[in-house]
Amino acid sequence: MTATTIPGQHVDIRLWTRPETVEPEAMRQLRNISSLPWTFKHVAVMPDVHYGKGATVGSVIAMRDAISPAAVGVDIGCGMTAVRTSLRAADLPDDLGRLRAKLEAAVPVGFGVHKATAFTGRDADDWDRFWRTFDELTPAVKGQANKALHQMGTLGGGNHFIEICLDTEDQVWIMLHSGSRGIGNLLAQHHIEVARRLAHNAALPDPDLAVFIAHTPQMAAYRHDLYWAQDYARRNRAVMLRLICDVLRKQFRKVSFAEPISCHHNYVAEETHFGEEVLVTRKGAIRAGRGELGIIPGSMGTGSYIVRGLGNPDSFESASHGAGRRMSRTKARKQFTAADLAAQTAGVECRKDSGVVDEIPAAYKDINQVIADQADLVEVVTRLKQVVCIKG
Repeated sequence: MTATTIPGQHVDIRLWTRPETVEPEAMRQLRNISSLPWTFKHVAVMPDVHYGKGATVGSVIAMRDAISPAAVGVDIGCGMTAVRTSLRAADLPDDLGRLRAKLEAAVPVGFGVHKATAFTGRDADDWDRFWRTFDELTPAVKGQANKALHQMGTLGGGNHFIEICLDTEDQVWIMLHSGSRGIGNLLAQHHIEVARRLAHNAALPDPDLAVFIAHTPQMAAYRHDLYWAQDYARRNRAVMLRLICDVLRKQFRKVSFAEPISCHHNYVAEETHFGEEVLVTRKGAIRAGRGELGIIPGSMGTGSYIVRGLGNPDSFESASHGAGRRMSRTKARKQFTAADLAAQTAGVECRKDSGVVDEIPAAYKDINQVIADQADLVEVVTRLKQVVCIKG
């Protein structure tokens, strides 16, 4: 669809969805973002848009010489990784429960951690340098290094997941969704509080939109910690992917894997748009530069898409990060039962208990409509349908 432009305050708001489908709370947030004097050109709103803390999930915010840490969010670097395997649907065992159990044994979920460090030189070749820089992070996370070390290569909870999927030609894929775990959350919370106390943020329409300004020590400290956490999230997914691949290698001796596709969807990047160098915050959005591969997941029962970016300049070369929630977790838990979850995830080997009812497919928007709404942002490479889904 063609984006709809509605007037903002300092800049306009461009939506890749029908304005009437955006909840009032989210629209209010978008108007607040559009009023900030640092916001550049317009606010780009993806079709999975919904209300979030500080900034709207599914928003792309380019700023001149400023970053809002709450707009990035607390799961810095959260994102997706997917890889196509040489396996076919017919190669999978009839008992997918045993495969799911082996994967859960290899990758801790929820609050689980590794008893020993899980990363190796097979995941990256510069681990020593990376871990040495932990001591250069804000003193607010002092004493957290050991926890961060043992959380490396773990899934977490909420909407994070590991899936075994089939594409439209019955090829088996691995897909996972996770971020920077506890350390990213701690870093984000610290810098959000620092930003809220700065004098230039006193009159903002929403304190959660407090920003750091370029050429200040607070901005320098945040960007240092931000980029470290984004790197941690990328490495975390790489370790998990290798652990999952190791499980499959033991099960299927001749399995091979294509080049992984990986993308952040809660992050900041330094980019050039409309001829200017800006800081682009994608909160619940992926980069979709021309020819770039990306991952747009649906819910735990509806499937996902591998896409190729079209490089649309009006979206700051971005696309949605998923289906997007259509109701809060609290509302989903009140409205649905474990029996509803079981019905909506029929045919998927996954948890079907009350602990994950808030992740029920009906709590999310229609992923097929979300993809259709951004036909000028991405083209579909293939559709994936999960047969195993692991939630924390």
